[in-house]
Order: sequence, then C-alpha cells, then structure tokens
Amino acid sequence: MSDDGGRLGCPKRMVFGPCGGVRDDERCEVAEHRCVFLGSPLPGWPAPPPAPVVPPPGSLLDVAGPRAVVLTDLTVAPYDPASLRRVVQVLAPVSDGLLAGEHANRPDFPPTVFAAEVRDAGGRPWTTLACRDRNRVVLEQELAGLAAVGVDGVLCVTGDARGPGVRPGVTQVFDLDGPRLAALAAAIGLPAAVPEAPAAPPVHLRPARVAVKQQAGAQLCVLNHVRSPAQVAEFVAAARAAGVTLPFLAAVAVYTDERSARVLQRFPGLQMDDDAVERVLAAPDPRAAGIAVAVEEARALLAVPGVVGVNVSGLASGGQEDDGARIKAAVAERIREFA
Repeated sequence: MSDDGGRLGCPKRMVFGPCGGVRDDERCEVAEHRCVFLGSPLPGWPAPPPAPVVPPPGSLLDVAGPRAVVLTDLTVAPYDPASLRRVVQVLAPVSDGLLAGEHANRPDFPPTVFAAEVRDAGGRPWTTLACRDRNRVVLEQELAGLAAVGVDGVLCVTGDARGPGVRPGVTQVFDLDGPRLAALAAAIGLPAAVPEAPAAPPVHLRPARVAVKQQAGAQLCVLNHVRSPAQVAEFVAAARAAGVTLPFLAAVAVYTDERSARVLQRFPGLQMDDDAVERVLAAPDPRAAGIAVAVEEARALLAVPGVVGVNVSGLASGGQEDDGARIKAAVAERIREFA
C-alpha cells in the first residue's frame, strides 16, 4: 500500500478503504474479487487531527444541537439553471442545507459553478465532491473555488464506480479517496462531511472507519440508508465506543412511485425497508403514503442519541424534478414541525 497508489488490487486506488460499495457477498463494487480491505486491520490515519473548522454562522453545523437539522438532496435537470433555481426556491425555505449530489450517469455543471447557482437562488449549499473523475490538482481547484463561493460544507466521497456501459472509454481517476479529500478540505478551512455505509461489509469495522475520517478532519458524518432506526442506533453507539465524537445525519428515504423506490433499492451498500416500500407502492395514494412513511422514519431516527438531523434523500418522484422537490419539501416541512 502507498499513499499514491492505494492498496494493491483496489480498482479505486483507495488507501483508507473499504468504500461503501462493498457487496453483501464481500465482492468489490467494481470487480469480481473479494474486497482487498477485508480480512486485515483498517489503516489508521497517520497524522494528528487538525483543529476543527468554524462553520459559517447560521449553517447546518452551526445550528445543529439546539434543534434537529434537515439536509435535503437536490435533484435538478442537468445543465439547466432554470430547473436548479426552481428546485432551490422550493426546498431552501424548509431546509438547513441543500446537498448537491454527484452521479456517474448524471453529470452536471462543475461543483463550484453549481454551488454558486444554489447560493444565488437563495440556498445554503453542501457540495458533494467525488474523486472518481478528477485528479488531485482539479480536486484542489474545486475546493478552493467552493471556499471562495462560500459553501457551508463539502461532502467528501471517493465516489461510486462507473457501471458497465456508462460513458465507456471515460477514465476513472481516483487519485485520492474520501478521507484524504476531507483532510484537504479541512486544511483550507472548509467544513468537511463524510459518508458511511453502516450496512456494507465489513459491518463490524465501519464505526472505526468513521473514527479514521474524524482524525482526517471530518466534522459531520452522513449515513447511508439502512433498514431500521435500530440499526442506526447500534451503529452510532459503536462509533461512540470507537472514539467518534462528531455528529451524525441519518438518511430518510423519500419515494412515491416505482422508479423513485427502485433507484434507492439497487445501490450496493445501501439497504431499504422493503416492506415499507411495497406498502407505499400498493397504497391507494402512494404520494401521501410515501410522505407519511418518510416523516415517520425521520421521527424515529431523530430519537437516536448522536443523530442531530436527517438527510431527506432520493428522487421522491419518478416524474419531473419539480415534482420531486415539492414532495421533499412537504417531508422537510413536516419534519421541522416536530424537530
């Protein structure tokens, strides 16, 4: 293993793995072999943790604690500023932060440009920055740009691998992994969030992996979907036992039709309450049922010690992005009524 080349056999060239995409049978997300990080101790962070970054006033990290916070996924039509403005204007009034995702099959404006548009439309952006498509120089440029734009924080991810048939011939870079990217963000004064997948193998080592990310400079952990709030409670308790002190956001799945539900069910490292999904899809009014299930899940997750808020996550609707935004806004608004 080297800091430059990653662990031998890891297609993502990760040093501080495993990623969140390890499959239930322990296969690599990208290849057919067993994840190379399994069966050996987790790599530790080699340096003392940096001083915590002071979050911007009124930002999600600044207000979390006295009340629960809501970070809402942004889903907009790609390369469409008008779509972005419409969605932000629906979600910003009921959200403490807006999470700009990054997906291999749905490219959009560069992160700095996207974040500037979100701010101009009245939102408080949290920007996902992935290592898949950018070398270290470009990642450093984007971090500097995001700091200049004034984002509330950066979600630092290694990035999902590009699946077969998705932009064939396009190189996947992976100069860095998520923890090393978080360290770069913290070093220039950007609040860094990191993801973790409580349900992905090796489940028993994932709490300690959050501790490594905390040592790298992360100040917030955003959890992937799991089947029950009890799993979140167990994971957070294990993370605390491993020395993790940072706050957690738990994912709330929002779906109201076949497409928005199945998209969430197919990702490696992510679990859904399949019974709840089928109840929503079979309901006379799936839209109302989906909103009610999401709000119920949020209420249970916010009762977990250490969970300071929720990430309202998913497409919400298989239709237009504007419709999905209205559904997520309805969920976020109801959450804030009891948060």
